[in-house]
Amino acid sequence: MTKLSYIGCMQPLLHPDLKDVSLAAALHALSDPVRLQMVARLAEDEALNCTAACPCDTIPKSTLSNHFKVLRSAGLIETRPEGREMVNSLRRDAFEARFPGLLAAVLANRA
Repeated sequence: MTKLSYIGCMQPLLHPDLKDVSLAAALHALSDPVRLQMVARLAEDEALNCTAACPCDTIPKSTLSNHFKVLRSAGLIETRPEGREMVNSLRRDAFEARFPGLLAAVLANRA
């Protein structure tokens, strides 16, 4: 079942149930170098706001927003509001249960 998070008057953020996420979707999300760096940053911290999770400050906000959407759709991250910020955290345990060893292998072997 997909989890919805409502943020004020914004459209809801979709957080899929990991049983509905395919291996292809997970690998696609991890295949982009920027998204992989974002996941690596989130793996080092418990939760980060969008700016802190971004690997560089030259990425347009619209592109960054799309990267977060792809990571959410693949079940890799959860995004929730905290005050005026959006905070992202890695769904490490749930992702590990769905795809054992995948996240650790990708993070250990990233170039």
